[in-house]
Amino acid sequence: MGIPEFRALWLGQGMSLLGDQLAQVALAVLVYARTESALATAAVYALTYLPPIIGGPLLAGLADHYSRRRVMLCCDLLRAVLLAAMAVPGMPFAALCGLVFCVVLLGAPFSAARAALLPEVLEGDRYVVGSALQNVTNQAVQMLGFAAGGAAIAALGPYRALALDCATFLGSALVIVAGVRRRPPPYRGDQSRPSMWTTTRAGARLVFGERRLRTLVLFAWLCGFYVLPEGIAVPYAAKLYDGTLSVPVITGLLMAAMPLGTVVGAFAFGRFVTPSGRLRGMGWLAMLTCAPLVVCAVRPPLEGVLALWVLSGVGGAYQLAANAAFVQCVPAAGRAQAFGLVQSGLLAAQGVGILIGGAAAQQLGPEPVVALAGAAGLSAAAVLAMLWTESRTEIIASVRASAT
Repeated sequence: MGIPEFRALWLGQGMSLLGDQLAQVALAVLVYARTESALATAAVYALTYLPPIIGGPLLAGLADHYSRRRVMLCCDLLRAVLLAAMAVPGMPFAALCGLVFCVVLLGAPFSAARAALLPEVLEGDRYVVGSALQNVTNQAVQMLGFAAGGAAIAALGPYRALALDCATFLGSALVIVAGVRRRPPPYRGDQSRPSMWTTTRAGARLVFGERRLRTLVLFAWLCGFYVLPEGIAVPYAAKLYDGTLSVPVITGLLMAAMPLGTVVGAFAFGRFVTPSGRLRGMGWLAMLTCAPLVVCAVRPPLEGVLALWVLSGVGGAYQLAANAAFVQCVPAAGRAQAFGLVQSGLLAAQGVGILIGGAAAQQLGPEPVVALAGAAGLSAAAVLAMLWTESRTEIIASVRASAT
């Protein structure tokens, strides 16, 4: 935190992410209030994940073509304008969905630019420390945003919550202008600039052409199973409603449970486990993210559901080790494209999982759908754990060498 540019990136990311969590709760409550449909609610929530399937891999390469600071600034300003339009009361449902799609689509080049810029701001071991701090902060902000979001929406209404998200993007843009210095684009005027399609193919070959990277990417995309409960949190909250707490408040508590667990898990994982131990424990923690969800099949009360989802979040701390290992394996050239592809696939996996979960919850109810997602994710995590056992040796040796 002693590096001014990192503080600016950290603060800007935290501000916009806090607003995003508030907006996600607001959208879920707004759509469910209009439709009373689990499928419609999950479909709109999935729109916060699905746009990267279409444009993410291509747009992420903008951060390798143009100044990364400029890309981040333009994305923040455009998203602020779109959120302002979404905050207009009475916005038609179709227009609202289109605006959500565009807002999330612009997140792909922003995230890629930020991920590529961070190693330039934090060199050597500082990158690992800064990345871990940012990941923990993101989970903490998600937890607070979801928990406070339910109460805020109950008091302010969903449209004002969307307006608040607009303000967070403007704040993030101001922080970037003030705190991040100008840098030239990776490709200067005297260099031949490859096409977007060329950089996309090169990034795909880099990410999927090597076994260790493929396994790490699949570990990241495993979240498509255990993020599914967030997409049907509103109908789940309606099932748990007993007159004590309002449905928006219960929704906020449910959506905050997993980020809370991840904060706890990340702290324990980083504080008490060695770097090589984190790599060895990735498979077990990945299975822990999904196993507690299976218990939702017995329809526990609200307290039990929260405990299970917090425990699932604790296992989600394995993503910190997977991210650090991925950074170690990816060369600096084309870094933004590699990060953009992985991030786009991660968001797409979450969106597809939520959309399928919403359709299933419409027919079966939310509890059995969460349990089925947990069982499927547990099976996938077990397979990845076995694959990782064969791939991790070289990375662990590299980690030990860098620590000596």
